[in-house]
Amino acid sequence: MAAELVEAMNMVKSFRVSDLQTLLASMGRSKSGLKQDLVGRALRLVQTEYSPELLKNVRQLYETRFPKASGWLAARRPEGVPAVSYASLNTSPRGTTQGTDYLNGMPKLAAPPAAEVKPVPLPFYHNLETLLRPTELIAQNSEKLQDSQCVFELTQNQVDQIRNSSELRPGVKSVQVVLRICYTDSIGVQEDQYPPNIAVKVNQSYCHVPGYYPSNKPGVEPRRPCRPINITPWLHLSTATNRVTITWGNFGKRYSVAVYLVRVFTSAELFNQLKHCSVESAERCRERIQDKLRFDPESEIATTGLRVSLICPLVKMRLGVPCRALTCAHLQCFDAVFFLQMNEKKPTWTCPVCDKPAPFELLTIDGLLSEILKETEDVEEIEYLTDGSWRPIRDDKEKERERENNHTPDYPVVDICVPEANGHSPAHSSTSQSGKSAPGIQAAATGGAGSTASSGAVVDLTLDDSSDEEGGGGAGDSEDTEDSQDSPAPKRGRYDYDKDLVTAY
Repeated sequence: MAAELVEAMNMVKSFRVSDLQTLLASMGRSKSGLKQDLVGRALRLVQTEYSPELLKNVRQLYETRFPKASGWLAARRPEGVPAVSYASLNTSPRGTTQGTDYLNGMPKLAAPPAAEVKPVPLPFYHNLETLLRPTELIAQNSEKLQDSQCVFELTQNQVDQIRNSSELRPGVKSVQVVLRICYTDSIGVQEDQYPPNIAVKVNQSYCHVPGYYPSNKPGVEPRRPCRPINITPWLHLSTATNRVTITWGNFGKRYSVAVYLVRVFTSAELFNQLKHCSVESAERCRERIQDKLRFDPESEIATTGLRVSLICPLVKMRLGVPCRALTCAHLQCFDAVFFLQMNEKKPTWTCPVCDKPAPFELLTIDGLLSEILKETEDVEEIEYLTDGSWRPIRDDKEKERERENNHTPDYPVVDICVPEANGHSPAHSSTSQSGKSAPGIQAAATGGAGSTASSGAVVDLTLDDSSDEEGGGGAGDSEDTEDSQDSPAPKRGRYDYDKDLVTAY
């Protein structure tokens, strides 16, 4: 009775959300809530209302999910329940067991590879063979630091593949044996995720594990790039047995480990694949532009054009190979070469324009923008029109640049030195902005009438109105000069001009 109860509880702990909802609904319980709530509700149901019918339902659900894994339930026991042994991480690529496999010095009872766990495919790593299927790391005790071991062997063919492969850089082969660690979750594909306090020892030698990225933002913890761990340099490149020991922190989360023989690609090789296999034709690009600019009668705003920059948002340089993801809604592109190089160093696979996922398998080269880049050399921006055509945004840029260089205003310039139709010039034209008098005014003020010919029309503010009316302002009329000398001098105030004379500014 107690063994069956423990077995049923172990089964319930491995259920997915849909399995838990089915179990609870069959027993008339609520099936709403998060997974942890559903697990707790199902465990209480098994403990409080244990019956043959309930055990039958639990077994049916479990066998539906794990049709061939009924023999490893003892490995998923809770603490305090005795068991003979745990499941082993050991496997053999040849499919045969040579001798006894061990995990932490204990002989294995069964080999339960977690077949449901699927690591996410990586563009820079092409799987050639699976040396160790994804298998869960099992805690042996309540200690925070745990040690788990796995052993595998290489065939002679695999050894030859590694030795005969080219070098990515000195000492690094393109065919490698890598260790991958991820969360133990059967839903979807799992990204690489290291457990806390991880350390990997291969044949009694510690291998390098990627460190943390430094963070420049205050209050933000540094992140560790979780990627496959290359263990090739520490392996026995022969048919001898290789032993890998993984030290990891047991803080409640479940992890699985796998070993693969892979072929590592460079960014240049991925670019060649992209260039030969994923190029969107210019005609298809024009159709996409027309779809975006098609008139929508329900929209109050009509879009007549879309501007696209020819500068890469990643490196702020002119685009070389325009690229974008098929799932992106924008027409703006980024440079494919720089994008692949950046993801080779720090894999994020995020679009730099909209910050949405841009995986390698969804990247495409814009054929239309590639043709535009060949036709234009000094253009930094273009505009797509409603008919699928385009025009360079060159005139506006050049006009603005010339205006900034020449400091020329947009409004017309009026020559204030040219007399108006009534023969008079504006009074403020005789004085510059610095407050200094023009040469003509200085000559007129000193009585030199002939000096005004070289300058513009000058209004002598020191003469009286009566002198202009009587003599027309001519300096060569001697009679007017004598009359003006016989007439009494006008009265002046404290300033050196007539009180009736008003200067217009």
